Amino acid sequence: MSAFIHEHAIVEAGAQLGLHSRVWAFTHILSGVVIGDDCNICDHVFIENEVHIGSRVTIKCGVQLWDGLVIHDDVFIGPNVTFTNDPFPRSKHHLQQYSKTIIREKASIGANATILPGITVGTAAMVGAGSVVTKNVPAYAIVTGNPARITGYVTQSQTTRIQSQQNKHSEIECIEALPGNARLIELPLVNDLRGNLSVGEYSKDLPFIAKRYFVVFDVPTKEVRGEHAHKELKQFLVCLKGSCKVVVDDGNNRSEIILDQPNLGLYIPPMVWATQYQYTEDAVLLVLASEKYDPEDYIRDYDVFLAGIKYKQNGQKAEMTVG
Repeated sequence: MSAFIHEHAIVEAGAQLGLHSRVWAFTHILSGVVIGDDCNICDHVFIENEVHIGSRVTIKCGVQLWDGLVIHDDVFIGPNVTFTNDPFPRSKHHLQQYSKTIIREKASIGANATILPGITVGTAAMVGAGSVVTKNVPAYAIVTGNPARITGYVTQSQTTRIQSQQNKHSEIECIEALPGNARLIELPLVNDLRGNLSVGEYSKDLPFIAKRYFVVFDVPTKEVRGEHAHKELKQFLVCLKGSCKVVVDDGNNRSEIILDQPNLGLYIPPMVWATQYQYTEDAVLLVLASEKYDPEDYIRDYDVFLAGIKYKQNGQKAEMTVG
């Protein structure tokens, strides 16, 4: 079945519509537009020339898509979402090249949200209704507000709480299996009238010998840190005071952990994407690192991280086949 075009829609000559895509009443699509298969373009949508839309995309009523916009597969765009492509618009002043805005696979944008020029909304991210997006949105992040801030992450597994065996009066966050072989480690805790003490010994409690440490503190509660993976570096995180949330992601599965006790550590191995957010005002996060600082060891682009994971998995499969 070819594309369906409602009798009251305008699709100009030269526009490309994929199989099974549907264009409904009072929509106007200009000649340079490329639309993939099985898309649903609802009433009163305007799409300018230099717009590329992937497959299985839903665009609800009242949306305008301007030059420079790229929408990947399986994206949902809610009613009356506003896209922009000129940071300083003036009447009759046209740019030679418009800012490129990218909405990646499986992302969803809620009704009446506004997306500023040059923004990338990451894979499977969720933009809340009415939000004003002024910065790039990381993959799987949930953002809301004006300006939009990260309020959560889309995770595939739920955290559960178990009672600490060393301190019956407290609880720790524990997950049986964390993505990418990350793991939570409960450190010894000694209660004393003079004050409490937590300790960790290398080869017994700690998973590696640290060559470097750093401390993160005074983080505004709305800001996000981390958002990267390491090629070789191992890390061990302990929130000495206050609390923060950590999302670990191996490219296939994600889990969110709350670090809120000085005797609870999170081990993050190489090639695990990690993000910390929702710090309390008094939070002090200690990070032990297995190597000295090397900027070349960082992977800061999520797509590059996914490509690295895929390459690693294919290499392992090849070794198994040869063996």
